[in-house]
Amino acid sequence: MAITESRTLPAPFIESLGQDYGKQLTNLTKDAIDTSQFAPTVAGQDPLQTQAATLAGTTGKGIDAFAPYLSTAAGYTGPGAYEQFMSPYQQQVIDATMTSFDKQAAQRRRGISDQALTAGAYGGARHGIAGSEYDAASDMNRALLQSQLQQQGYGQAQAGAAQAFQQQQGLAGLVPSLYQQDISTLGQVGAIQQAQAQAGADATRETERMAAFEPYERLGFYGQGLTGLMGGYPAQYNFTSMPNPTPLQTALGAGSTMAGIYGAVKGANAYSNLMNRIA
Repeated sequence: MAITESRTLPAPFIESLGQDYGKQLTNLTKDAIDTSQFAPTVAGQDPLQTQAATLAGTTGKGIDAFAPYLSTAAGYTGPGAYEQFMSPYQQQVIDATMTSFDKQAAQRRRGISDQALTAGAYGGARHGIAGSEYDAASDMNRALLQSQLQQQGYGQAQAGAAQAFQQQQGLAGLVPSLYQQDISTLGQVGAIQQAQAQAGADATRETERMAAFEPYERLGFYGQGLTGLMGGYPAQYNFTSMPNPTPLQTALGAGSTMAGIYGAVKGANAYSNLMNRIA
């Protein structure tokens, strides 16, 4: 007994496209893609960043730019620090002043003698006392004046040392900040340029990746379109097939054949006997 089956198969032209798609997919995927060529890369340090790093590490110009100034400032402290600020003309000024003082003192001393002489007391006790008192006062004033001159010079030297110390401390704070501004500016500009270089490297890598995967994306579009066609063009095909007989059917068929043969032989024998009787 024939059996009719119904199967839904794609239209012939779609089947042809499917075979073409399968061939392309097989050829495309037989070799693996070398993804190492798409590995992320890091842009190298920009020259300005290198310059900033070098400047930061340079003695006296980087993070320790304050050190030379503090070292110099330390030389302006201590008991003898004022000496380097003493005027080289200090002693000359003192000597000249004391010479002038001595001249004035001698004139005044002569004035006392002249007064005693006019009063007729020259060489007397009162003259001697007046002269001694003046000499004592003059000597005291002379020593005081000399001390004041020396103290003035010392004070000026001390003030000079203190001013120099403050200046060096100020520079110790100012100079590093100026260097830091330079370092910061170099670093910032260098970072911008490095970022630009990094963006270029990323764009190149992405372009190469897109080019490598473009065939796969194109084949993917091909497959999507083919799937749409298969859904839009269904076809019904009918097939008639003869299934293999079962063992029982085979036995029954054989039995029917044997019965037929037996019947034919038996009929032939009966016909022969009948003819013999008639004869």
